[in-house]
Amino acid sequence: MKHIPTVGFISLGCPKALVDSEKILTGLRTEGYAISSTYQDADIVVVNTCGFIDAAVEESLDSIGEAIKEHGRVIVTGCLGAREADIRARHPQVLQVTGAHAYEEVMAAVHTHLPPRHDPFVSLVPPQGVKLTPSHYAYLKISEGCNHRCTFCIIPSLRGDLVSRPLDDVLLEAEKLVAAGVKEILVVSQDTSAYGVDINYQAVNWRGQSVQTRFYELADKLGELGCWVRMHYVYPYPHVDKIIPLMAEGKLLPYLDIPFQHANNRLLKLMKRPAASQNNLERINAWRAICPEISLRSTFIVGFPGETEQEFTELLDFLTEARLDRVGCFAYSPVQGAVANTLPNAVPEEVKQERLARFMALQAEISAERLQQRVGRIETVLVDEVVAEGAVARSKADAPEIDGQVFIDGATHLNVGDFVKIEIEEADEHDLWGHLV
Repeated sequence: MKHIPTVGFISLGCPKALVDSEKILTGLRTEGYAISSTYQDADIVVVNTCGFIDAAVEESLDSIGEAIKEHGRVIVTGCLGAREADIRARHPQVLQVTGAHAYEEVMAAVHTHLPPRHDPFVSLVPPQGVKLTPSHYAYLKISEGCNHRCTFCIIPSLRGDLVSRPLDDVLLEAEKLVAAGVKEILVVSQDTSAYGVDINYQAVNWRGQSVQTRFYELADKLGELGCWVRMHYVYPYPHVDKIIPLMAEGKLLPYLDIPFQHANNRLLKLMKRPAASQNNLERINAWRAICPEISLRSTFIVGFPGETEQEFTELLDFLTEARLDRVGCFAYSPVQGAVANTLPNAVPEEVKQERLARFMALQAEISAERLQQRVGRIETVLVDEVVAEGAVARSKADAPEIDGQVFIDGATHLNVGDFVKIEIEEADEHDLWGHLV
């Protein structure tokens, strides 16, 4: 039997990088390549890297090193690929390096070092392509890059300026996902609420309608597909307010992942954050007035260069008032190439860690209180896993892998991808427990 060229694949980083990996894998399978999860069965290994923060860079470099040690023939792609000199300084043996979302370059590199089998009968690929997520949910990437120049971030230098996909292209992919059985679509990009600005919100023909490539229209049309639609990486521009009624109507999940980063205006300006001057507390209250069940997730940075104790206290006060449901926080870490590295008055590492601990302790109390308020409610949840003890699910307030889970004891008869109603019986600061209604 003729050998099928086989590619080993390692995917690191955020959901945007995961979507890149899915596109590459779909292309490889379409061309007849087999995909291996082990070094031993692969003819070549592709490592899709992350280069956002120093820890991610080290993880990527370590993974490249492991692939070289275990296999030897390695192609590198992804965000860290923009720093080819750094990669080759550590691992000169890599066959080829390409940058982020460089689909054609990765495919060309594989063709060069592992030519496809010349066989007209290639493996069939499902309409939704090859996915690295479970079959019941999928990430839908609507754009690449970012137009902002936040001083702590190097994403634009890695992925370039904003490039939006045409709305009809996005909606067609979403339809294929739903037709394939996907129950939840997670919309991702670097700047989701800026969608369409780079192409002047160009109108497309969609099912006989002229529809603009714009954030609101995207949300509205996705809300007609009959699945859960969850919005990630939504910068707090004023026009975000317009989609809150769609959540109240049930067209979108009542969930916003909105990275505020800080509450002090001086620091937000130093960070060069968009919408820095918005009164976010007033807007949060307005959103909750329209859609009381909305869940808000955000991320923050403590210990940014020059952050004073008073400014940190202002951030804690914001948390206390905002009562956000889910929060991630990072102690500021210098990233090679970031403008913020040159700012004066660096915060000592021990102070950063002490502030991080205080921040997370306060948020744990707030999260526990928010979840406790849901005890006794009946909610619809989506089953992610069935284990010996019962089912593991997520509520509308929980994105996969970053938020909490809902545990349903004894519900071993359920299937992954089922929507079920439960009554919530118990909560801690992260997760919920309940029984089937």
